[in-house]
Amino acid sequence: MAVRAFLPYSDRRLHIAAEPVEAVNETVRMIWDDMVDTMEAMPGVGLAAPQIGIMLRLAVVDASDKRGQVVRMANPEVLHASVQFRSHEEASPNLPGVSAPVTRPRAVTVRFLNEVGAVEERDFVGLWATSVQHQIDHLDGRVYVDHLSPLRRKMLVAKSAKLARR
Repeated sequence: MAVRAFLPYSDRRLHIAAEPVEAVNETVRMIWDDMVDTMEAMPGVGLAAPQIGIMLRLAVVDASDKRGQVVRMANPEVLHASVQFRSHEEASPNLPGVSAPVTRPRAVTVRFLNEVGAVEERDFVGLWATSVQHQIDHLDGRVYVDHLSPLRRKMLVAKSAKLARR
C-alpha cells in the first residue's frame, strides 16, 4: 500500500464534513490500507480520510500498546458518551509541531460499518475513545484546536505555520 501526504490545516477540506460511505467495497478497503500505512508512518493512534484529502467518512484507529489492533470504521457515529471525562494531549499531522490538552468523554459507544461492511457497535475507553472522537471530529470538519479558545487556537495555528516555514 502507500503512505499518503497530509493536507495542511489551511486546506478548506479539513473544515467541511465528509460524505457518507455507501458500501464497503474494494476501493474503500484499499483506502483503509493506505490510511493504516500512513497512520503507522506518523506514528499515530488514528487517522480520518479527510486528513489525506479523501472526503469520505472513513477512519482507522489503533491505540493498542503493541499495535496491530486496527479498527477500520466507515460512517462512525457516537451513540453514547460517558459522563466521566478525561483530558489528553492531542495533535494532528495537519497542524504539525503543536499540541494541546483536550477534554472528552472517557468512554463512547460507536456504531459503524466494519471492514466486511457489517454494522457494528463497539465500546471504546481511554485513549481508544479519545482517538475515535478525534477522528469523528475530522469527519465532521473539525480539528482538535476547535475545542480550544479562539486565542489559544490562533496561537497554535500561527506557531505551526511558523515551524512549517523553517
